[in-house]
Amino acid sequence: MKNYYDGDIARSPRIARLIEDLYDHLPVIEAERAVILTESYQETEGEPVIIRRGKAFEKICHELPITIRPGELVVGSNTKTARGCQVFPEYSFEWLEAEFDTVEKRSADPFYISDETKEQLHEVYKYWKGKTTSELATSYMAEETLRAMEHNIFTPGNYFYNGIGHFTVKYEEVLESGFEGIIEKAEKELHRLKVSDEDYQKRSSFLKAAIMSCQAAIDYAHRYALLAASEAEKCKDEVRKKELLQIAANCARVPGRPATSFYEACQSFWFVQMLLQTESSGHSISPGRFDQYMYPYYEADMKAGKITREFAQELMDCIWVKLNDLNKCRDAGSAEGFAGYSLFQNLIAGGQDAEGNDVTNDLSFMCIEASMHEQLPAPSLSVRVWNGTPDEFLIKAAKLTRTGIGLPAYYNDEVIIPAMMSRGVSLEDARTYNIIGCVEPQAHGKTDGWHDAAFFNMLRPLELVFSSGFELGEQVGPRTADIAGMKSFDEFYDAYKEQMEYFIGLMVNADNSIDVAHAERCPLPFQSSMIDDCIGRGKSLQEGGAVYNFTGPQGFGIANAADSLYAVKKLVFEDKKLTLEEFKEALDDNFGKGISPQRVEELTARIAEQLGRAGVQAGENEIAVIAKTVRETPVPAEKQEKYDRLLQWIDELPKYGNDIEWLDMFARDVAYTYTKPLEKYRNPRGGQYQAGLYPVSANVPLGAQTGATPDGRLANTPIADGVGPVQGKDVSGPTATANSVARLDHFIASNGTLFNQKFHPSALSGIEGLTKFVSLIRGFFDQKGMHMQFNVVSRETLLDAQAHPENYKTLVVRVAGYSALFTTLSRSLQDDIINRTMQTF
Repeated sequence: MKNYYDGDIARSPRIARLIEDLYDHLPVIEAERAVILTESYQETEGEPVIIRRGKAFEKICHELPITIRPGELVVGSNTKTARGCQVFPEYSFEWLEAEFDTVEKRSADPFYISDETKEQLHEVYKYWKGKTTSELATSYMAEETLRAMEHNIFTPGNYFYNGIGHFTVKYEEVLESGFEGIIEKAEKELHRLKVSDEDYQKRSSFLKAAIMSCQAAIDYAHRYALLAASEAEKCKDEVRKKELLQIAANCARVPGRPATSFYEACQSFWFVQMLLQTESSGHSISPGRFDQYMYPYYEADMKAGKITREFAQELMDCIWVKLNDLNKCRDAGSAEGFAGYSLFQNLIAGGQDAEGNDVTNDLSFMCIEASMHEQLPAPSLSVRVWNGTPDEFLIKAAKLTRTGIGLPAYYNDEVIIPAMMSRGVSLEDARTYNIIGCVEPQAHGKTDGWHDAAFFNMLRPLELVFSSGFELGEQVGPRTADIAGMKSFDEFYDAYKEQMEYFIGLMVNADNSIDVAHAERCPLPFQSSMIDDCIGRGKSLQEGGAVYNFTGPQGFGIANAADSLYAVKKLVFEDKKLTLEEFKEALDDNFGKGISPQRVEELTARIAEQLGRAGVQAGENEIAVIAKTVRETPVPAEKQEKYDRLLQWIDELPKYGNDIEWLDMFARDVAYTYTKPLEKYRNPRGGQYQAGLYPVSANVPLGAQTGATPDGRLANTPIADGVGPVQGKDVSGPTATANSVARLDHFIASNGTLFNQKFHPSALSGIEGLTKFVSLIRGFFDQKGMHMQFNVVSRETLLDAQAHPENYKTLVVRVAGYSALFTTLSRSLQDDIINRTMQTF
């Protein structure tokens, strides 16, 4: 195959300036959208909610301030400042109001917020009390669900506090037909309805809201046409004046009408992407197969001599910069789990068409080149790999990996396509899949996947096996058998499965409650107008309008859970080196390495209770003294010696991740304790639950809420990320680790799996290093692994960046299913990346 494009065009000075402007200030929280939205809601009281949403979006498109940043070729920004963010009070607001005075100083993803903005938002929030989706969702949740969330068994934060994301719309339809074409389609459906139809009220309201929203997007673009023309009139620089006039012409045409050139297609794409983010605060709104739906416009312009490859590349580079301009503010806890200001906008290149032919093209290579030029976190570039993928394309992708920015991620068609088909997706739709957010596959333009619907910590149910479901004075989980009476590992493992199934059911209750709340309070007509078959069904996406409807919460901690359960099996039941009660005591005492906060609280409560029975009532000051004493009381020397011996025994056991087949198969069975029970559940949109196995970066903050575990992991330390082994426990090289991970059942985890590896830069040096690297990927995929992603950066560089962040402002690393600027991450997440095993060939 011809190597279409191999990096003969460098980053232009324009792109360098645009990137510099992105990062010369702290991101800013702006209030305009919240104010406009609230005014609209106050004006539409009593109207159907879908109409209110359409009118609110229309008002936002008409009144939100617009700006053209210096030097831009592709325009459209929902904030006045670069990397600023709007807020979305219809979903939740209490967390931001509580953080007004701390959001600028927090360790993860700080934002500047002015006193004026605080005052504006404080007034806005008065209206929204009792009206948010998060409040309604909470009211729907069962009492035991809320208790489980309080005890950090799982967290459904994505959609609990934010809008719906994790989707890819039909960008190609907007490019081919324009919003005028979508409006015409919706009007035809509206005219088919009869007022006597049983669902006329709902269908007609949705279609009217969709039409209203599409027209609002056209109006928004026309505002930019006028602004560009106005700026051109005042511009003294003839080169820039010509650029502004072309921008004005583009915005006057698209996205209202079909794109007639690659430049118009780029502008049309961007308006869609940016306005989707403006309608809803949901992240992972992913561009999908950009190289496929944009290629006809590029090819036609190239054949007609209307564009050069250099200018086409610069337009793409401009889009890559704009993707980094979009931003959102999360609560402090979520910011720790999604650190790096990421919006997870996944753009994927390569792969097959609906007939199974490889469709790698010139733009596929140029997507990689754009990320080489930018050296920025967004988009989350991915590549599809199958046995028809050209070697030239993988070598090009490997060269990008070698730069150290953690891009691209690699996905295996040979696993993902059949995994999707097992969930009811047609062969044709599965073959044209794209990735959403971190690692989640879906049929683009037809799916409401609710990916990332919750994070489920597989270690917390294991903790509760040791206490028969009891924790901190509450019966949190089922009252499983007392460990003192367990005679076999099977009894222990069955108790773990019982705890797992119970909490999976509660997680489903939480997700379904949130799902219903979004349908009732925040349907999204603009988003829904571009996903099949919402217009045909007369339903928003949130009401089940998509062809494919899923809910995809992810479990994480497989490596720790597998190593922990094996340690119990081997040390307690096979070698009989200690009892379960002795193991529990060691875990409660954190192996003597500093008592955990949970244990401090438990022992303090127990002592206060004993004092109460003796007639001594402990007040707040007395409780604080007791807690301080508990924290500072050292473990007796004899007990510490016993704990150190236990840690040595654990350390000597074989560990998942070292190509030990029987242990890897045990880990596969442990993963089934999450993936199999989840399959039986359905969501309110009529779709199936499907498991993912990845933590994003939540393995660090949620590990901080987890006690010590039998694999020797200390309390409140990170949990293993993704489906890879525990940090530092994979000691047999990258191929052995890949062999182990491949033995998990990636087909059942159809919501995605995540496999991180870290290489020293020397491992990918020269063509020999690149060739070995590509062979590793193909070998892992031949064994039916689903996904791989890489950090290529030395430990020394990361440690120096941690110590001297001012020297590494543009250092990008792979965090989880996304890349981020290293210096913007929390210290704990930086440490987690530093401590990942460094591989070499």
